[in-house]
Amino acid sequence: MKFVMVPGGWQGGWVFDSVAAKLHRGGHHVEAVTLSGLELDGPTDPDRPPNLDAHIDQVADIVSRSGDGPLALCGHSYGGMVIAGVADRLGDRLDQLVFIDAYVPDDRDSCWSLTSDTFRDLFIAGAHADGRWVAVPDGLDPRARPHPMASFIQSIRLRGKPGRTLGRTFISGGTWPGSPFVTLTERLRQDSSWRVHEIPVGHNIARRDPHSLATVLGALPPNSA
Repeated sequence: MKFVMVPGGWQGGWVFDSVAAKLHRGGHHVEAVTLSGLELDGPTDPDRPPNLDAHIDQVADIVSRSGDGPLALCGHSYGGMVIAGVADRLGDRLDQLVFIDAYVPDDRDSCWSLTSDTFRDLFIAGAHADGRWVAVPDGLDPRARPHPMASFIQSIRLRGKPGRTLGRTFISGGTWPGSPFVTLTERLRQDSSWRVHEIPVGHNIARRDPHSLATVLGALPPNSA
């Protein structure tokens, strides 16, 4: 299986390094994306922060060039917004959609509208300096970079056009302070069209338990739809 992995806020493709290494050993191919504006050497144009559409365009381009074979598109946290937009455009190119403790939007939702008050307060405080970039929260990896506020607040547009039925998986990090995903996880557990797994290590699953995450991903069943 091929995996395209989209990180959450402030982080780059490096967050999936350990997960990718285990998947590679299992014979899978992995492309971990660093979203525009989150590059290690900083954004190319700090005066024009990318929005959600820009990130969807970026990942859609990667998917469109991915070649043949089953492809799982995975997104952590904010990355769930991105992969939902890509799947709406290019669902016929995908086999699996995997939300890793991530937002699962409907049409016109945004990261801002779906998140908890804890994160809204963090976004506002973090963007105090210029209103454009949300500063890296305390405790993240030194490679983390300020995140474009525009991508957190832009609403997604989903056409919901008919297409192949994707395998849909939600991987929960369990209950952690300020989590916006507790109610979502329980709702998806009751939905027969979703597979739900729990790796109860908190939000940053790829960093805290890459082995378990890679094991779940590597065991995704083929989508026969």
